[in-house]
Amino acid sequence: MGTLRDLQYALQEKIEELRQRDALIDELELELDQKDELIQKLQNELDKYRSVIRPATQQAQKQSASTLQGEPRTKRQAISAEPTAFDIQDLSHVTLPFYPKSPQSKDLIKEAILDNDFMKNLELSQIQEIVDCMYPVEYGKDSCIIKEGDVGSLVYVMEGTVLFLSNNLSIFNCTLNF
Repeated sequence: MGTLRDLQYALQEKIEELRQRDALIDELELELDQKDELIQKLQNELDKYRSVIRPATQQAQKQSASTLQGEPRTKRQAISAEPTAFDIQDLSHVTLPFYPKSPQSKDLIKEAILDNDFMKNLELSQIQEIVDCMYPVEYGKDSCIIKEGDVGSLVYVMEGTVLFLSNNLSIFNCTLNF
């Protein structure tokens, strides 16, 4: 059996080993959290691309099958809503407005469109047209942007720092990180 001094020295060594292991565990947990975040982000991106690729692939397969069967090919069209007061021929001559924006804003808008269940299946050219047509609007403090239950005819993509949401029962404070 060792002396008290030997035992204290051995105890100090074991404590130091535990500190080193704890530090290593902390580093590995941080790395694991970062990899989990990356996996989630990549999974979201993959889902977005699948939602765009699958419809295009299915349409291409149908077209190649119809071509092989001797049927004439038809041009694919996507219409999200039909105008009630305009003739389609009149709309073919419309020039869409373009509003310059930063690459970060373009990416943010495109990402928001691809996350939207109603818009994620649009063709990439349609998404690009929407991105190009969107324009910034700044709202002052305590402004009401949209109310729950209102009929919506606009698409909003929030780019900012703080937003307060209310459902008339409680108020939520959301911080948007960019």
